[in-house]
Amino acid sequence: QVQLVESGGGLVQAGGSLRLSCAASTSTSSSNVIGWYRQAPGKQRELVATISSGGSTNYADSVKGRFTISRDNAKNTVYLQMNSLNPEDTAVYYCNYYRVAFGRRVSGDYWGQGTQVTVSS
Repeated sequence: QVQLVESGGGLVQAGGSLRLSCAASTSTSSSNVIGWYRQAPGKQRELVATISSGGSTNYADSVKGRFTISRDNAKNTVYLQMNSLNPEDTAVYYCNYYRVAFGRRVSGDYWGQGTQVTVSS
């Protein structure tokens, strides 16, 4: 079982920045993909960004150039640096983890409890 704990959410004005953290209860240096997803009220959960254990990253078009995902395997933590925030970024942000082997998913999804990000105009 993998536990994920998010932190760093809060209230920020448009144009501001926040950094989210996702601390994993397992080593993040093993083969895995860790990502951030978000869910706004009345909307489906959507991908924000992912990072593989090899360092490959993937971003939603809506956050490219503004958000940066990174990982510190020594701390078993993944970060999401969010800059130039706008009210459309308001959502609960969730951390997600799954294991991979030989390029294929080999575990189910693990989710954190979420952290609220609110951007005021």
